Amino acid sequence: MTKQDASAATELRESVMAVARQLRRHRPDHGLTLSQMQVLAEVTRTGAATPAELAARMHVRVQSLTDSINGLVAAGLASRRPDDTDRRRQLVELTAAGRALLATDRAERDAWLDASMREHLTELEFGLLLLVAPVLRKLADADSPATGTISA
Repeated sequence: MTKQDASAATELRESVMAVARQLRRHRPDHGLTLSQMQVLAEVTRTGAATPAELAARMHVRVQSLTDSINGLVAAGLASRRPDDTDRRRQLVELTAAGRALLATDRAERDAWLDASMREHLTELEFGLLLLVAPVLRKLADADSPATGTISA
C-alpha cells in the first residue's frame, strides 16, 4: 500500500468513526448499554438466534453477551424460547417492545443525520453521500479484512 493509499484509508476511517461517534451522541437514552443496542440490532437483522450465533456474528464471546441478553429479557425487550428443532438450544428474539424501541432509536438518529446533512452539506455533497452509502455498506458487509484485524 502506498503512502497516499494509507492516507486515504486513514481519512476515510477517521471520518466514518467521527460520524459514528456523532450518531452515538444523538442516541436517545433508553437506559441500555451499547452492547444491548447492538444485540437488538443484530436480532432484528437476522431474526431469532442462539446466543452462540449472535456472538459469532458480532465477533464477541458468548460470555460477553450473557449480561446484555439477560438485561434485555428482564426489560421485556427480548425473550428466550426453545428451538423447535433442538429443544436444548435457546433462541433469542425481540419482543414487540424491543422492536418499537429500536425503531424509535433509529428514527431519532436518522432524523439528526438527515437534518445535519441538509444543514451542512451542499446539494452535490448530499447527492454524493447517497451514492457512496451502498459502497460503504459493501465494505461493512465484507466477510473479512484484507489483512489482520480492524479496530477503531
